[in-house]
Amino acid sequence: MTDSPKVGVLGLGHWGPNLLRNFQELGALGAFCDLDSATLEKAAARYPDAKAYGDVAQILADPSISAVAIVTPAATHGAMVRQALAAGKHVFVEKPLCLDVAEAESLKAEADRRGLVLMVGHLLLYHSAFRMLRDQVRDGALGPLRYIYSNRLSLGKIRREENSLWSFAPHDISMILALTGTMPIRVTANASSYLTASVADTSLTHMEFPNNISAHIFVSWLHPYKDHRMIVIGEDAMAVFDDVAEGAEKLTLYPHQIGWDGDIPIVRKANGTPIPYEEQEPLRVECAAFLDAVAGRKDPPSDAAEGIRVLRVLNASGEAMESGEAVMLAAEQTS
Repeated sequence: MTDSPKVGVLGLGHWGPNLLRNFQELGALGAFCDLDSATLEKAAARYPDAKAYGDVAQILADPSISAVAIVTPAATHGAMVRQALAAGKHVFVEKPLCLDVAEAESLKAEADRRGLVLMVGHLLLYHSAFRMLRDQVRDGALGPLRYIYSNRLSLGKIRREENSLWSFAPHDISMILALTGTMPIRVTANASSYLTASVADTSLTHMEFPNNISAHIFVSWLHPYKDHRMIVIGEDAMAVFDDVAEGAEKLTLYPHQIGWDGDIPIVRKANGTPIPYEEQEPLRVECAAFLDAVAGRKDPPSDAAEGIRVLRVLNASGEAMESGEAVMLAAEQTS
């Protein structure tokens, strides 16, 4: 396995250029592919040392490319991942891994059989502020967890083929699973469609975990302002990860206390304290993690197993939205 893998980026639409830039700056960009000739020409002018392909088969047949990053529509992920694995390429695929749990398990089995890396783009697992929050939780700074709630709200980008749950919630699900260290055992959800019939513009998912932990995720692209915030409630303190805030305000610890005077709850409020963290571009950290995995140095946090767990929760949420009934899942440790 090479220590300097060359990566081919498949798909140069909305997010692809960010991957091009990061792999280039990491010295790993080897090629890229897009079906649109104008897009391809623009990328070729910016990255003249990388090979430009107009067909996926060409880039997969290139022996100098040991890994690919798939940045195509979600509905194509399963087939694209399978094609890349069959060509012997390590694979980074943007979320979700695919749309079906059985297919995801099959893709993981194929990657394992071939000894190839299969990694999913759950970007916020690589955010320095979130990683510090996760460490605070694991170190007991908040005490035993009780409740997590996460908002991912904005005005646009509105989809017509993928609902808000599938578009936004994978990030929050992956973070919540990382914080709780377990799968939920009960999932309920509801949603509303206003712009396109059967495509949910808003959704609210509630999850119940072992050890009396609960969480909910509210996502919408019909919100007057951007609100990407996760609040974690523990018995000893509370923490806020606000991804819209800047610098030190992004991660704050609130050591509020609730005591009792007989049977009357007494709230003792405390000032919020910023939690310092090393500021890095999350995508740069994620791309570097993929290269480390390909080089055999370290398994990534968002490996195929993690991608499958997120997919199970997504599917359970979608099933609950359709049926109006709770969906039960088996308890499973995630870390």
